[in-house]
Amino acid sequence: MRYRHLTPVTLALGVVLLVDVLRVFLPAVITIFGQAASTPAELLGAFAFGWFLLALAAPALIRRVGARPVTLVAAVLLVVARLAVNGQPGGRLQLWLATAGLLAGLVWLAGVAAGTDRPVPGLALGLAVGALLHTVLDTYRSAFFGDWPAWLAVVGVAGLFLAGQVRPAPPAGAGGVRSWLLAGPALLLAGMVALSPAVARTAASYQFGLLRSDPADEGGVATVPLFGPAPLAVAVGGFLLAALAPPRRGAWRWLGPVALVGGAVLVALGRGELLLPAVLLTAVGLGACLASAGAADGRGDADEARAQVSDGGGPDPTRAVGGGQDAARAAGRRGYAAVAGMLVFAVAAVAYYSAYDLGHPNAGVPVAVAVLVAAVALATRPTPGPVRSPLPPVWTAASAAVLTLLAAVASDELLSATNRDGPPETVRVAAYNVRMGFGMDGRFDPDALARAVAGADVVALSEVDRGWLLNGGHDTLDLLAERLDMPYVFAPAADPLWGDAVLSRWPLDAARTRPLPAVGAPTGAQALGVTVDLGAGVRLAVVATHLQPPPGEDPVVQARAVADFAVRYAAGRPLVVAGDLNTEPGDPAFAEFTKAGLVDALAAARPLPTSPADAPRQQIDHVFVTPDLAAGDAAAPPGTASDHLPVAVTLTLPPA
Repeated sequence: MRYRHLTPVTLALGVVLLVDVLRVFLPAVITIFGQAASTPAELLGAFAFGWFLLALAAPALIRRVGARPVTLVAAVLLVVARLAVNGQPGGRLQLWLATAGLLAGLVWLAGVAAGTDRPVPGLALGLAVGALLHTVLDTYRSAFFGDWPAWLAVVGVAGLFLAGQVRPAPPAGAGGVRSWLLAGPALLLAGMVALSPAVARTAASYQFGLLRSDPADEGGVATVPLFGPAPLAVAVGGFLLAALAPPRRGAWRWLGPVALVGGAVLVALGRGELLLPAVLLTAVGLGACLASAGAADGRGDADEARAQVSDGGGPDPTRAVGGGQDAARAAGRRGYAAVAGMLVFAVAAVAYYSAYDLGHPNAGVPVAVAVLVAAVALATRPTPGPVRSPLPPVWTAASAAVLTLLAAVASDELLSATNRDGPPETVRVAAYNVRMGFGMDGRFDPDALARAVAGADVVALSEVDRGWLLNGGHDTLDLLAERLDMPYVFAPAADPLWGDAVLSRWPLDAARTRPLPAVGAPTGAQALGVTVDLGAGVRLAVVATHLQPPPGEDPVVQARAVADFAVRYAAGRPLVVAGDLNTEPGDPAFAEFTKAGLVDALAAARPLPTSPADAPRQQIDHVFVTPDLAAGDAAAPPGTASDHLPVAVTLTLPPA
C-alpha cells in the first residue's frame, strides 16, 4: 500500500471498529444499565452522554503526553474491547466492555484528529466499509457473538487497523477543523438513515414489497421486499463518489446541502413510502457536504511534506506547518473539533430517541443535524486549483457499490408462504412483544426469539424495530422472519422503523393499518389487519396491535378503537386480535373487546402472566377471537429472550 493510502485506510478501519462498539453501547444503556419502560429517560441519557463529555479531556492529555503514544494506547484498548464484546453477548460485563471501548474510541479519534488534517477520505471510506460489513453479516453478527464469519471479520479489521497504527502519519497542516467537526454528525446521519442496511431493507419493503396494502389504508404497510437491502448499494456508491470527488464550485456547491436537508426532511415526515428517497438523498448529500468541508484541508507545506512520503518515504517532522507552537495549536483545535462532533452525535441521538419516552417532538432532530452539516460545508472556502483525493473516486465508489450489491443479494432471503394446501383444521397463533429483539440480560438474540414461537402458524409481534440506531441498527423483523421462514406484513407505530407485524405460513392479503388515538402515549400505536388465505376460500382475519396507555392508566380509548376496527375489518369472517394490550382481565380496556363480541382465547389457562419475563406477574398479552373459533392448548412458554413471554393458542376453524 502506498503511504498516501495508509492514513485514510487506517482511519477507515478505526471508524468501523468505533461504529461497532457504538452499536453495542447504545442498546446496552437501554437494556442493561436501565429498562426503557421504567428507568427515567433522563438518567439513561445522562449516563450515555457523560462518556462523550469525558472525552473532552482527551485533547489536553494528548497535548501533555503526545498524540502518538495516546493514539496507540487508545487503539489497542479499542481493539481489545471490540474483541471482548464479540464474545460477551449480554449482561453487565457487556455494558462495561462497550463503555470502555467507546471511551477508548473517542480518545483514539481525538488523537488521530490531532495528527490528520485531511480526514474526509478516511471517514467516508470507514462509513462505507462499515455498511458493507454489516450487510455481509446481515447486520447482527458483526456486533454480537456470532459464528466464524463474525470473528473472522472483526479479527481481520482489528489486525489491519493495528498494523496501520504502527507507521507514523505524515505531518499535518493547519486545516481539518471543519471536517473533524462533521465526523460525529456524519456518523449519526449515516447510521440513522443514509448507510444503514436495515433502513435500506425497510425502505425497500415499503416501496417494493410483494404485498400491497389496501387502497383505503391510511398509514401504509411494509412487506417482504423483492430486492432486500439492494438500494444500499446505490446509497454507498453515491455517498463515496460525492465524498471523494473534487467538491463542486460556485452555485453547484448548493446541490449537496440541499439534497442532505431534503433527505432529512423526508425522514421527518415519517412516511414509509418516502424512506427510500430519503436514504438516497441523504447519502449523496452527506458525501457532497463532507467533500465541501474538506475542500480547504491539507494545504500549504503539509502537501509538500506529504508528497515526500507518498512513495513510501518517512515523514520529515521539520517540515510541519508553522513550527511547533502553531502545529500544536492546530492539532489541539482538530482534537477538540472531533470530540465536539461526537458530542453532537450524542446530544442528537439522545434528543431523538428519548422522545419516545418523554413525549417531546423529535422530527426536527435529523433536520437540525443536516442543517448543521450543510452550513459547515457551505461556510468552507475551497482552495484554488484541483483537490486530489488519496483514493480514486470513481473506482472506489464503483467497487464499494458492486460489493455492497453482492452482499445484499447473498445475505437476503426471499420469503414465501410454505403452507398452501388447505384449509387446515387448526391454526396455532402466537403473540409476542419482542422488545426490539433484546432479552432480559441485554442480549440481542433472534435465534432465541424464533425458538420461543416455534410451531406457530401465525405470529403477531409487538415492539418490532427495523433499524433504529439506538438499538444497534438491526432489522429485527427480517432476522426473525428468516429464522421462522415466514413472510411478514409490518405496520409503523412510532415511525417507519418501529411498530407491529404479522408473520404467517400461509399467504397474506388485504393488509390495512389504522393509527390509534395517542391519548398521551408518546410512542404511538396502530392496529394492523391482515387476511390469512388458508385455501379453498377459507380466510382468517388477524389484527395485531400494541396498546400504549398513558402512565398509570388503562388503554380504554385505544382498546375501543382496535375492537371497532377489527370487527369492521373482519366483515363477518373468523377474527383473531392479538398483541401486548397492556390491560389485565377485569380491567375496563379488557372489557372493550368482550363488549365487541370477542372471546378471551386464553381463558382456560388463566392465570397466565406474561410480564416481566423473568418473574411474570401481569397478564397483559392476549389473544381474542370470535366465538366461531374454538380455542385450546393455550400457553405462555417460559424464557427471557424478551421482557415479555409469548402467548400461544391453537384455534379450531369452523366447518367450511
